Amino acid sequence: MRRPVRGRDVSEEPPLTEPPARQRLGWEITIVLGLSLGMSAIYSVVSIIAKLTAKGGLSAQTSTLNASQSVREYLDLTYQLLGIVNTLVPVALVIWLLAGDTPRWAERLGLNLTGSGRGWWRDLVHGAALAALIGLPGLALYAIGRELGVTTTIVASGLNEHWWTVPVLILQAVKNAVLEEVIVVGYLMNRLRRLDLPWVRVMAASALLRGSYHLYQGFGPFVGNAIMGVVFAEWYRRGGRVWALIVAHTILDVISFVGYDLFAKPLGLT
Repeated sequence: MRRPVRGRDVSEEPPLTEPPARQRLGWEITIVLGLSLGMSAIYSVVSIIAKLTAKGGLSAQTSTLNASQSVREYLDLTYQLLGIVNTLVPVALVIWLLAGDTPRWAERLGLNLTGSGRGWWRDLVHGAALAALIGLPGLALYAIGRELGVTTTIVASGLNEHWWTVPVLILQAVKNAVLEEVIVVGYLMNRLRRLDLPWVRVMAASALLRGSYHLYQGFGPFVGNAIMGVVFAEWYRRGGRVWALIVAHTILDVISFVGYDLFAKPLGLT
């Protein structure tokens, strides 16, 4: 077994050496990403090309997050909830795959509730600190990108105002956090390490994937999310826990989504 990564209480799984096993794992990664964020990245590339070639260029385009799916209130709510559940199916898939061949997988990913004797409150504290570390630079990169004309106008909430709007936006934030951190960090980084890729390549792959599926928003968000990906990947490599990353990501998205809905719309900042 390899020497444990600093801060972890479990050793890494030994790398796969047999070509059939390596090939099978490579196809597994391809299928998982094809069902989730890898396909999102492909759509994002097509979207940025469309926006770059549209009238007015990138700066004249808008990227709407959490768009309304129907003018009928409860039909829209149904679509929103179905979309959240559908998006989380790949998370269930990767957990099932990891649980099938990875001893103590929850501890290895930092998805157990206590981990290394630490209380859940540490995940909350670390997550809040990571959110603060990422949040302000992210806003600065967005502003710079808008000024340079390389970032679209981002509408964080396109939902109509209903009693369920804020709860759904919070659920969307949690969904995004769970999907991205479990797959892009917990699953992908562990699987790439089993293919015996060095940490620098593993971290680069994770960060570039994170940036790529945000590319539809413009080059500013691509850079900002790639940097966030490096920070999150390094945190995880040093023995951090995926739960803390989920907390950080949730905080960032809740502030973005709910803050936009509560303040930007009423103040006419749309």
